[in-house]
Amino acid sequence: MMMKYPMTAAGHAALRDELRDRVRNERPRLAKRIQEAIADDPNLVENSEYQAALAEQSVNEIRIAELEDRLARAEVIDVSKLSGETVKFGATVTLMDEDTGEKRICQLVGEPEANVSRGKISVSSPIGRALIGKTKGTAVVVETPRGDKIYRIEKVEWL
Repeated sequence: MMMKYPMTAAGHAALRDELRDRVRNERPRLAKRIQEAIADDPNLVENSEYQAALAEQSVNEIRIAELEDRLARAEVIDVSKLSGETVKFGATVTLMDEDTGEKRICQLVGEPEANVSRGKISVSSPIGRALIGKTKGTAVVVETPRGDKIYRIEKVEWL
């Protein structure tokens, strides 16, 4: 059975756009670069431009296969149709660090679209697992490499 990955519509669109760009733009650009490298120096073993272009093409093809797989297994969830006070996939949660008083806003998303610097936290990450099923006002303990952190859930929103 093929495992499905929950994903927001925005996350799905971003992966689809990256796939389209890699197939329509990167693939032909790299093929042209390889042809030009061969034309410049037919000794392929010592042709560093050819070797570099080939390596870049390989990386691009691996990423295309990865994107196709993730998109095929995506279960797109319309977050705007979700509601409630309980934290679940797609929720945007405002947290307060109990030690520092710092506020942090994050959205719980699927693994393929997680990006901590953009506030997108994977539901399977330690903080994601700690938040799932909890409600506003609840304190959660998150195991981090530097020890346990305690966050209080200040707000649960569906944006």
